[in-house]
Amino acid sequence: MSLKQSAILLVLAVLAVLAGNYMFGGSGREAGTEAQNGPDGAPMVEIVLPAALSAAAQAGKRLYDEKCVSCHGRNAVGQEEVAPPLVHIIYEPGHHGDESFQRAVALGVRAHHWRFGNMAPVEGLTREDVALIVAYIRELQRANGIE
Repeated sequence: MSLKQSAILLVLAVLAVLAGNYMFGGSGREAGTEAQNGPDGAPMVEIVLPAALSAAAQAGKRLYDEKCVSCHGRNAVGQEEVAPPLVHIIYEPGHHGDESFQRAVALGVRAHHWRFGNMAPVEGLTREDVALIVAYIRELQRANGIE
């Protein structure tokens, strides 16, 4: 292999590492850990609250406020430097279906849309609990034009 070919391979390897670092959060921190230890960030989006919530969404809001608010903020508006808003086009049902939320809670998720770091699994929630939380998030989304 020539010196020129070696230099090209080295540059491509460096670019691949940088791209991977950018795509997968690079920092290695977990959003849940930072939210528990650091100050709350500013809301990332402004939303319109629905006039009323269904019974399922009301139950989901209670669970959300217990398990999710410390990272994703009140009413799922996200927190700067902590975690993303869930009332956002990225989380529309056609892109992140309900099962995506189930898997994120159960298994955690690698950072891929945002640069907050990886999300750790959330302990103490059943699939039924997560379905109620998703009902709450979906009603917030619909109230804000995210179908």
